Amino acid sequence: KKKCNNESFPCTPSRHEKSLGLLTTKFVTLLQEAKDGVLDLKAAADTLAVRQKRRIYDITNVLEGIGLIEKKSKNSIQWKGVGPGCNTREIADKLMELKAELDDLALRENELDQQKVWVQQSIKNVTDDSGNSPYPSGPEQNHRNRAYQV
Repeated sequence: KKKCNNESFPCTPSRHEKSLGLLTTKFVTLLQEAKDGVLDLKAAADTLAVRQKRRIYDITNVLEGIGLIEKKSKNSIQWKGVGPGCNTREIADKLMELKAELDDLALRENELDQQKVWVQQSIKNVTDDSGNSPYPSGPEQNHRNRAYQV
């Protein structure tokens, strides 16, 4: 948000918009989204609309000092924080893909659970049905058993 105190003065960015912290966040996002993790500093300064390139160099010096980037040439740097192919956007895309797969697996699990219940009920129905018993227990069988007992 820009402050405009008077119509005769042009709008100037707020203190927050000019903060080094916000600029660093935007810079790191730009760097992580760069192809192969390599970023041209001049292009970054233009993209971020930085008037003083010194601020970009302040950021790169700190990031280099803590081992997150390395200089590839005078005006380009490479992200080292995580290997190539692991930028923020790719991680978010992979996360969404894995969540969708997890949802599919949960549906499949529910289907299998339902089928298991049906199979268990079918087994119970078959075993509870006296007509399916391997040991006859009907009245005519009791009569035959008595004949052998005499």
